[in-house]
Amino acid sequence: MFNKKKQPPIKSLIAEGSQITGDIRFTDGLRVDGTITGNIHSSDDLASILVISEIASITGEIVADHIIINGHVKGPIHARKMLELQPKARIEGDVEYAALEMHQGALITGQLRPLLGDEEKPTLKLAANNQ
Repeated sequence: MFNKKKQPPIKSLIAEGSQITGDIRFTDGLRVDGTITGNIHSSDDLASILVISEIASITGEIVADHIIINGHVKGPIHARKMLELQPKARIEGDVEYAALEMHQGALITGQLRPLLGDEEKPTLKLAANNQ
């Protein structure tokens, strides 16, 4: 699936201490260590990766191919390919995903909805089985 292909490089950083109000559109990769109030959308045309660190906070809708969360998100999430929830992830909102990896400790307050394409069942990987 997505992990077998080369992931796009992370070319942009929203640093710790930064506060942004407004929508963000990005291509390739984006890492967020700061606070964003607004929607984050990746380009539909190119592969994308979004990393939300444990010190980051997002209030708004998130749309990208591969999303890795270890911080706080308040709003809906749409992962077109893969969603990875790290142990400190806190999500308040509905989540749509094609594939999901969730570590012990991650919390979701909202509905989980798989994006069903050619497959009948979504890919689900349990992090506890990796050890």
